[in-house]
Amino acid sequence: MDHFPMNSENLESKAEPAPKGRERERWSRKIEYFLAVAGSIVGYGNIWRFPYLCSKNGGGVFLIPYFLFLFTCGIPLFILETSLGQYTGQGAITCWRKICPLFEGIGYGSQLVVTCTIIYYIIILSWEFLFLFSSFHSELPWANCLNSWNTDSCLGHNQTLSESTNNTSSAVEYWERRILGLSSGLEEMGNIRWDLALCLLLSWILVYACICKGIKNTGKVLYFTATFPYLILLALLVRGLTLPGAKDGLTFYLYPDLTRLSDSTVWLDAASQILYSYIISSGVLTTLSSYNQYNNNCFRDSLLLCILNSATSFMAGFAIFSVLGFMAQEQGVDVSVVVESGPVLAFIAYPRAVSLMPFPHIWAVGFYVMMIFVGLDTQFTYVETLTTSICDAFSSFFVKTHRRQLLLLAICFGSFFVGLSMVTEVSCYVFLLMDYYTYTGSIVFLPILESLCIGWVYGADRQYDNIEDMIGYRPWPVIKYSWRYITPALFTCTLLYNMITHQPLKVNNTYEYPWWGYVVGGALALSPSLLVPLWMVYAVSVTPGSLRQRLKVLCTPAKDLPCAALKRQAADQEALQTFT
Repeated sequence: MDHFPMNSENLESKAEPAPKGRERERWSRKIEYFLAVAGSIVGYGNIWRFPYLCSKNGGGVFLIPYFLFLFTCGIPLFILETSLGQYTGQGAITCWRKICPLFEGIGYGSQLVVTCTIIYYIIILSWEFLFLFSSFHSELPWANCLNSWNTDSCLGHNQTLSESTNNTSSAVEYWERRILGLSSGLEEMGNIRWDLALCLLLSWILVYACICKGIKNTGKVLYFTATFPYLILLALLVRGLTLPGAKDGLTFYLYPDLTRLSDSTVWLDAASQILYSYIISSGVLTTLSSYNQYNNNCFRDSLLLCILNSATSFMAGFAIFSVLGFMAQEQGVDVSVVVESGPVLAFIAYPRAVSLMPFPHIWAVGFYVMMIFVGLDTQFTYVETLTTSICDAFSSFFVKTHRRQLLLLAICFGSFFVGLSMVTEVSCYVFLLMDYYTYTGSIVFLPILESLCIGWVYGADRQYDNIEDMIGYRPWPVIKYSWRYITPALFTCTLLYNMITHQPLKVNNTYEYPWWGYVVGGALALSPSLLVPLWMVYAVSVTPGSLRQRLKVLCTPAKDLPCAALKRQAADQEALQTFT
């Protein structure tokens, strides 16, 4: 296996192209790369997180901080990561090793985030599969109170919760008692929910089948999995807009409240949404773009993908809130009563709304098929990212193709068994813990380090030279200044505010985790970020020479990078002409 270089000569030999016998794959067509990135960035954050944040933070006013962070942070970092991957032709770890060995820890930190994500993210797919299968019953099981899991306080879909504060809806009971079998807390793990375990196994089989034959086979799968959700989302949008009460839902969604701009949490939510939705610092963008041809126009692709991502968020908001407006009118309550975010929206609020619509089975099947494809796209791009990053980092070991397939199988197999803890009666507690703390610190800290590394150590002008060498022209100057000044400044303020105002996670604002639960959460939050300084200390300690010499070696890019190779070739030719 590869290890950190002990001197500058080892550093140069470490950054070699893939060994003979293992040629790096490329996307068969450019559209496959576009669909792969679209499938990875367009996820649950677009469907259930952005619409909720928009309605919560002043409606249309939320777009002001949203677009501010998009243009000053989201798009510049998106362009940075895609251009780095295409330029180096390597996954997340090796990319940073080649660009600046001192910051190689960014690659390791990002892949630790990806590892945690692929373990818990796929649990959502198992819930969706179970809801999908239940949608084929003669009567939707969450629409009535005639089932074995229902209690005496259950209210059917045609009744409102205002009748009694002690009552619960049939959708809530189906979710908590039938799907989750929710225990009283993290301390009571209970038994494995075998129907969920089988759905989890089905999800992992589908993920493995999609990517086991390499990136070219994955590209073919994406033609369907990345485009079909848009067709269903469009159908749900058209249906939602034709429902009575849709106008009330859309008004609640976008009506501007200028007073909310003075609330700092609005700006924090906008920053977190950009990072969450654009999967910055996860290594996914770097890895997927590493399969591009060298002269692909990554700048133009990045702009188009950013437009698509934000447009999908707005479209999903219209589809969701038009239906929620209909449900509020049917139940005679205000829209604010039925608005939810996260899993509650997908597994309680929307199922209740669907049960009130004509032909509910059709819309239930359509909604959960869409959610499954959205989740699958994101999941197998994350797994592909982890697999590729490991193979590139230890390329001498993974020369043979079958070793890569065994690694992929081990990742899927191991993640499945770890994920079994999240199909027990504490599944929701474990899921929320991992979802909340995995992105608490690293999602802001890693982008700061990326910007500082490229803006000041590697050099923003040098990266502009790299992009020009690939696409034939230099991007807008504002991108360079964002890398150097704007992005690290804004995200530093965001990180500090997040640390000052941080509140421990609670479930339904009532259940508090045991102390060891918060310890685990803290470890999840800090580990990816701590890998960067720990790697720096290790790298400096094992590199010989004075401190200045060590830093010079560790801040020097690999000599086999394209632009460096061209400059050396030109210098050699010039020297040869001078000699002759």
